[in-house]
Amino acid sequence: MRDAENGMYLLTIRDGLQTRHVGPYPSPKQAADDLDRLLPLCSERARWQIHALEDPEAFIASLQAAGSAPTRRGEAAGRLSRVA
Repeated sequence: MRDAENGMYLLTIRDGLQTRHVGPYPSPKQAADDLDRLLPLCSERARWQIHALEDPEAFIASLQAAGSAPTRRGEAAGRLSRVA
């Protein structure tokens, strides 16, 4: 699997209490094309987003460089789970 530097994207569809994650896609256009195929299967109130995937190690390193992330791996994983 490629990381965000190589342009990987994830499609998230929230339909009522159900959340679906579809992908990864190499471009936002391909995610949008797949959305056109999937949206008719959802209710009319469904919400969607296309997210750029981030490499977790690069994300944690950027937080540590900014001085806003703990250095222990377990603490960083806990913080990431609350953000998601």
